[in-house]
Amino acid sequence: MIWVLVGLSLIGFGISSYFTGVAYHWVRPDTRWIPAVCRMGEQTCATIVFTPRARVFGVPNSVLGQLFYPLLAVVAVAGGLDEPLIHLVVLAASSVTVLLGVYLTYSLLFITRVNCVLCFTSHALNFVVFVILLSRP
Repeated sequence: MIWVLVGLSLIGFGISSYFTGVAYHWVRPDTRWIPAVCRMGEQTCATIVFTPRARVFGVPNSVLGQLFYPLLAVVAVAGGLDEPLIHLVVLAASSVTVLLGVYLTYSLLFITRVNCVLCFTSHALNFVVFVILLSRP
């Protein structure tokens, strides 16, 4: 399961980096080097990056993902998840991502009414990470 967490972390880091690039105007939302299924439409996904809910803790939420996913991968590979305290801290951080994801999914569906595939993918990924962490002894 360690390598599954690393793989999910790589995907999550990629999505977070793309969102961060768009949020800071480093990357156009419809840039050609992003696969078509992942590109943000100017009038859909890209608009949510600039909503207040995209900055729940002051910085773009994606920046937090850029911190969380590499940390998760390093801790997993280094065997830190076998340490009860470290496992508990990572599990707590993961639970915050899931709770935030529930709120943001609700917001996407009922407030902004935007079908953002990358957002839903990211929230699902966070849930899978949480389940994996929860299932570890």
